[in-house]
Amino acid sequence: MKPEVAEILFNANTAAAVFSQYNQDHVDRIVKAVYHVAFDNRIILAEMAVEETGLGRLEDKVMKNVVASQMVYYNIRNQKTVGIISEDEDKGIIEIAQPLGPIFAIIPITNPTSTAIYKILISLKTRNPIIVHPHRRAAKCTIEAARICYEAAMNEDAPEDCIQWVTDFSREDTQQVMAHNHVALILATGGSGLVNAAYSSGTPAIGVGAGNVPVFIDKSADVDYAIKEILESKLFDNGTICASEQAVVIQKDMEEKVKESFKKHGAYIMNADEIEKVSKVAFNQEKQAMNGDIVGKSAQFIAEHAGLNIPIDTKLLLAQLRDVGENVPLSSEILAPILALYIEDDFDKAVNRCIELNFYGGVGHTASIYSNNDDVIKQFSLLMNAGRIVVNMPSSQGAVGLTSKLDPSLTLGCGTGGKNITTDNITAKHLLNIQRIARRRDDFLFVRFDKKKYFDNNYSAEMLDKEFYSNI
Repeated sequence: MKPEVAEILFNANTAAAVFSQYNQDHVDRIVKAVYHVAFDNRIILAEMAVEETGLGRLEDKVMKNVVASQMVYYNIRNQKTVGIISEDEDKGIIEIAQPLGPIFAIIPITNPTSTAIYKILISLKTRNPIIVHPHRRAAKCTIEAARICYEAAMNEDAPEDCIQWVTDFSREDTQQVMAHNHVALILATGGSGLVNAAYSSGTPAIGVGAGNVPVFIDKSADVDYAIKEILESKLFDNGTICASEQAVVIQKDMEEKVKESFKKHGAYIMNADEIEKVSKVAFNQEKQAMNGDIVGKSAQFIAEHAGLNIPIDTKLLLAQLRDVGENVPLSSEILAPILALYIEDDFDKAVNRCIELNFYGGVGHTASIYSNNDDVIKQFSLLMNAGRIVVNMPSSQGAVGLTSKLDPSLTLGCGTGGKNITTDNITAKHLLNIQRIARRRDDFLFVRFDKKKYFDNNYSAEMLDKEFYSNI
């Protein structure tokens, strides 16, 4: 292990020992100071991110920084994360919050400053030092976000090295850190390679899965409203949020109305030849993954590289497809202003298509529905394997908690379907070890009844139930 890597790990472990002694009031002062500086620098950090990565849109990068700073802070500010956090006199159980230890935070190129801010805030709130690992093509802006947060934390007498960042890490360096016993948890938000490496490191990890998000527009929905909201979501930072819609599914008798609305709101409906051309530049068939060169780019940029001649005011490329799978590239997750459209004969076929899309690279993540029929919403939700069912709102903003009351977060769990431990929006509560003080109970059947009965073959569960319920 390189000396500089060993030093980072040693410093993080030392900071963890110091941080564990802080009280709630001191922790909250640190977190508030970091929130303030992150929010106050939301625009300059967004400008740096756009300039360095060439991805997304400035105004949306600003809003991502708002979610990561203001909304995350307001969500966690009153949370107890130190000492006794709950007492249940009836059960005789007291819960105590303890920090995990140093956290290794992988930051994606798509949200290079906002994800850093968000992970720093939830780590500091739980007294966990954090080591920030930026994407190599976004290192400057991510490190600047970490730096200003660290300075603000130190102004409130935070532990030295409670926030660190790494530069020029090789793959071997990263793997060594992830597997080191000084690292308590890996927060892995990024490409599948790094996320899989985190899970295989032997260190506990919270990661994310892919989000091939289907959106179903029911007959009861306001179609024009739905299309407007879908575009607002898909165009948000040029589609770089993994909860953005990937395919719209409708019934056949809605086709004309839906297509007219898409056109009105700036979508360009591609023909078969254009779909093939865009597929070649948007998707790498050999790797079976989206092409990183078009991630976060505009519809005009993608069309130009695909050789399409489209109207100057086009905001989104729409591809009407019939199938889902490896031979249909645009049925996959594409983090750019490209959207698939499926037209099905009836409700059952439409929902089945959503399920098919969900299982093709988006299990456990997010699904979206526009409907004014509660029964339809419930039926749809029961059939989808998604951690978030976003109703009548833009999926990107709804899933991260901007337009919904879900916990504001830039790491969205996908449950076991997405090979994650939870379907939650990851926040401070996931970065705590909870101790439980348990007192003896004297009201349980095992304590109050003759234990010899348990060794009598003639003593059945039915007899036990009758005796138990007659005594409560």
